[in-house]
Amino acid sequence: MSGMDRQVLSFHESLLRESDVHLLRGPHWLNDQIISFYFEYLEKVVYRDARNLLFVSPEVTQCLKIVSSDEASVFLTPLQATEKDFIFFALNNNEQSTAGGSHWSLLVFSRPENTFFHFDSCSGSNLATSRRFSRHLRSSLGCPGAELHEHECLQQSNCYDCGIHLILATEMVAQHTEDTGTVHNTPEIHQQDVKGKRREILKIIRQLGGEI
Repeated sequence: MSGMDRQVLSFHESLLRESDVHLLRGPHWLNDQIISFYFEYLEKVVYRDARNLLFVSPEVTQCLKIVSSDEASVFLTPLQATEKDFIFFALNNNEQSTAGGSHWSLLVFSRPENTFFHFDSCSGSNLATSRRFSRHLRSSLGCPGAELHEHECLQQSNCYDCGIHLILATEMVAQHTEDTGTVHNTPEIHQQDVKGKRREILKIIRQLGGEI
């Protein structure tokens, strides 16, 4: 890491640097750090009183992808995953142990519906990944019979906003589960929200004390 890439915000377990924040200012693909920060913001601020929701960071999701099914509980047990009704995974198409990939999508496990719901803003791009991952987690989450459902969602209009779609879909699904107790029939996000979300995230970083 370059010495010029200064830290701009430390928020619980998340650390953002200038290079991370730069991704929000232009037409750039969002990295693990921005997604992790926003998931933690949802957990610690927006849904701090919602005990039935679990937001799993991209880093933990990636670890779950590469360990055996038997080892997955090592990561899920501290998160009390088997006690949560709705679990949100930031899923990308990277199959390596290091950060990377080229496309984000949202996978949500709904315990009341015994179903994994996949929201992919580039339909089909992460379907194979979501199928493998959901099968991989069934045993550890205590849902051996859970099915995977591809949920309708707004499709991205460019090659770089999948992370923004992921964040907005996560917010929409989380609110829908609070209102209805289900994921099924979650409303689609709006294109106008996509256009303004980067500015909104920058504003949140500033409000949390980020030096940007």
